Amino acid sequence: MNKRLAIFLPAVLLVGCTSGKEGYDAHSGVPDGAKVTMATDPDITADTRYAAGQMAEGSNRPEMAIAQYEKALETDPKHAASLYRLGVLHAQRQEYPAAIEAWKKYIKATNDSAAGWGNLGFCYELMADPEHAEAAYKKGIEREAKSQICRVNYGLMLARLGHANEAIAQFEAVLSPSAAHYNVGSVYEQQKKFAQAKMEYTRSLELDPTFFDAQQRLASLGE
Repeated sequence: MNKRLAIFLPAVLLVGCTSGKEGYDAHSGVPDGAKVTMATDPDITADTRYAAGQMAEGSNRPEMAIAQYEKALETDPKHAASLYRLGVLHAQRQEYPAAIEAWKKYIKATNDSAAGWGNLGFCYELMADPEHAEAAYKKGIEREAKSQICRVNYGLMLARLGHANEAIAQFEAVLSPSAAHYNVGSVYEQQKKFAQAKMEYTRSLELDPTFFDAQQRLASLGE
């Protein structure tokens, strides 16, 4: 991800054990028409079941994927990749209690990883629970002060709640000042607060006149 340009809506979902982006990582795809079968051999490893779950996701079969990840955890209760995908899928399906449980287990399995706290925080946001979301983001930041997922997603939440200065402080811990103002502008634009959005995009360009994305956003709103 461009270090200057953070997403302004944390996509479902967040940084996981194999992802380097804010927002939950997208599953790997498989060729169209690929045959997906359920792994049933009790001796199959957790990694094999995880791979079967990935195939199921690539074929748009989330129920089968969830079943495979749960089987992987029967073999290895700390299989981080399977916990991560369970958190993603349950959140996408709005099965929030199950998603929260998966993220909490993921945090334990990854030795209190900042990415886990960031994912948990965003899941609380999806549940419209900013208090617990903030607590999770802060835990992640305590664990890793430069955690981009925690800082950026926390900043986005603060911006959406109207705390622009606090949001910018979070962004600037891991992004350029220009990107910080750009992200606040993006939130304002999403909220249809176009005058404020234009001000933030203008400030972003004052700090970095080459910031093409801010140029485009500002032009789309009419300079």
